[in-house]
Amino acid sequence: MRNKKVLFMVQAAMIAAIYVVLTVFINAFNLASGAIQVRISEALTILPFFTPAAIPGLYLGCLISNIVTGCLPWDVVFGSLATLLGATGSWLIANKMKHSQTSRILVTFPPIVANTLIIPFVLAYVYKLEGSIPFFMLTVGAGELISCGILGFLLLTALLPVAPKIFSTEG
Repeated sequence: MRNKKVLFMVQAAMIAAIYVVLTVFINAFNLASGAIQVRISEALTILPFFTPAAIPGLYLGCLISNIVTGCLPWDVVFGSLATLLGATGSWLIANKMKHSQTSRILVTFPPIVANTLIIPFVLAYVYKLEGSIPFFMLTVGAGELISCGILGFLLLTALLPVAPKIFSTEG
């Protein structure tokens, strides 16, 4: 029992660390924030398909990334909350649909929807960027579609054959 808890924490920590590294990397190209953002780290939001440890891992990774990349406090709060909601939704879909073929596609939807609905308000009211909420929904949604929908689905497909070894709960 104790080994499963340790494994859960290690998996969550590794996911958080990978999320931070990917975000900091893509931030060097000015793609991690702003009206047009393609955070390649958001591809990791499919990981709840394989393990519930991804939920705190993604949340902490996003929280740390937002702090490290200089986001304003309300962005740290609401951006991380969007990732937490998306990861939780992905985990619920994967488990309710018993990892079916359809769930492999649907698992990408919650992070796309959560970020598309929350982040535009952060851009408009926290950063006071010029543009409308619908415009920001379009730009953030497009970035999330690339990150979560396309890259996330490709990552999920690549991980399927090795997932039992990587995400094993055996201690």
